[in-house]
Amino acid sequence: MEKVTIYVTDLCPFCWRAKRLLDIRGVEYNEVDVIREPERRLEMIERSGGLTSVPQIFIGELHVGGSDELVALDESGELEPLLKER
Repeated sequence: MEKVTIYVTDLCPFCWRAKRLLDIRGVEYNEVDVIREPERRLEMIERSGGLTSVPQIFIGELHVGGSDELVALDESGELEPLLKER
């Protein structure tokens, strides 16, 4: 299974939504809090092509997007193959 990285902040409800979905699906992920580790915010912005909002979710090096995009991938059945194929 491909490594998932999710950039978050503690107070972001969309971050909680994305993490809950990953938890429900049994997906292990690396959580990066850009408030606690402010130096990682620039990393997130560069990896996401300039996006500054959280969450920003990556499966390996593939930028999935935010919470809405993650939910859409799950609902369409495309999330599981992405996690397995990379």
